[in-house]
Amino acid sequence: MLKEMAGKVVEDAIAKANQLDLCFQADSEQRTQVPFTFTPSEIPASTLSQLDTISPLLGRLTQTVASRSDLIQAVHQSLQDSDPFFSELLAMHRQLYGAGNDPICVPLLLQRSDFMVDAELGPKLVECNSIAAGMAPFGEQVGKLHDYLKGRWPAEFNQFLSQETGTLITNPATENLANTIATAARAVAKELDDTSDPGFLMIVQEHEDNVFDQRLLEHQLTTLGLKTYRRTFRQLNQQLSSGPNHRLILNGCGTIHAVYLRAGYRYQDYIAADLDERRCCDALCNTRVFIEGHRVALNATVAQQLATSKKMQLYLAQDSLTRFSDLGFTPSESMALADIMTPMQTVEATSLEWLQDTASSSDWVLKNQGEGGGHCLFDEAIVDHLKQLKPAQYNAWTLMQRLRPAGRAQPTLIIRAGKAQQFDNLVGEIGVFTAHLGQTALPGVDQRSDRLGYLVRSKPPSATESGIHSGFGALDSLYVV
Repeated sequence: MLKEMAGKVVEDAIAKANQLDLCFQADSEQRTQVPFTFTPSEIPASTLSQLDTISPLLGRLTQTVASRSDLIQAVHQSLQDSDPFFSELLAMHRQLYGAGNDPICVPLLLQRSDFMVDAELGPKLVECNSIAAGMAPFGEQVGKLHDYLKGRWPAEFNQFLSQETGTLITNPATENLANTIATAARAVAKELDDTSDPGFLMIVQEHEDNVFDQRLLEHQLTTLGLKTYRRTFRQLNQQLSSGPNHRLILNGCGTIHAVYLRAGYRYQDYIAADLDERRCCDALCNTRVFIEGHRVALNATVAQQLATSKKMQLYLAQDSLTRFSDLGFTPSESMALADIMTPMQTVEATSLEWLQDTASSSDWVLKNQGEGGGHCLFDEAIVDHLKQLKPAQYNAWTLMQRLRPAGRAQPTLIIRAGKAQQFDNLVGEIGVFTAHLGQTALPGVDQRSDRLGYLVRSKPPSATESGIHSGFGALDSLYVV
């Protein structure tokens, strides 16, 4: 059946995916197909409801933690000498929020909270992404692709579904994300008495290949009347200036009212060795600090980024009920947040012996503080790495309990690089996007955190990395049963 399908159904699926811009930019002239599943992941309605309820609470948690400057500095202090990138982030944070300074910018949180549904424990949090939380448009587009395949090839589609009775979830992520950004940008423009179309700046990485996902958002913002611009940190150096009432001015473009960072979560995003600076990253770090010192709706602030670090997640996971209560959450909210947290442990001198004699390295994941894919170690690689770590490096690593989803009951296909391959027991990671405006209020703007949409990535159970870029993951959608 798979061989017969490859000549017609798979070819049609790839053509439709190209029409939906499910592509990466290979170079200036070529695009490559983003890997995707042929059918969506089934999810019980009760589990989806739980994720929809907890995700806005996690957004509120990030904003609350981000407003506690002393807490952020205290939790991350141990990284000051063990992680150079976090040393830079902490220095930026002190520059912006030291001595009790209130933020001038409007913290616009566009967060993706990633979950896996453990076969025994149920839904558990993998991580929260407050900076460069991308691929919401791709999450919407792959849902459209699955809807198309369901109608165009019903027999083949149903062959790879565990249950035919269910509903493909509606996922208007691009529209919701754009509406949130536009609302914040217009509110800032109104506050500044600007009557022209608001300006939106997306800060991107050098040689960005994920331009199609980003352009889908930009196009939606353009239809809403925003003027959109793309720049790298390197390009922004010497291009920004200040205007009246803390306006942020982009040379040749006018006032910027909203800024969305799709870069800045990696040390290399700030490196510009050609600039004549004391250290090569100083100029671009200063560019980010300069932006945050203006009246713009900004995602993500330095405080938001630190509020969702692995180090902060470790802090919150330990003695969770007390932590959440201290941060202003009700007993029922604290219980819901504590229930979703995945157990984590610090790395200490005794960790290696504990894993070898008492626990098992197969039940844990070793993570550093990096964002994006490629920052996790599994199984014997954990033991090997712990043997090499020096005590001064322990603070930069954490241990998280390994989650083991049951996987799909029915085989399905992953279509990658123009070819289809069948897999059993695919496991999915579900990202829920939420928006939150605070702690700096905007007059007339709703401050509640709302669900914007989903991003689902599925992978074979033997694969350790689920990233679309960095691992074996494929875009997926949700089928509610």
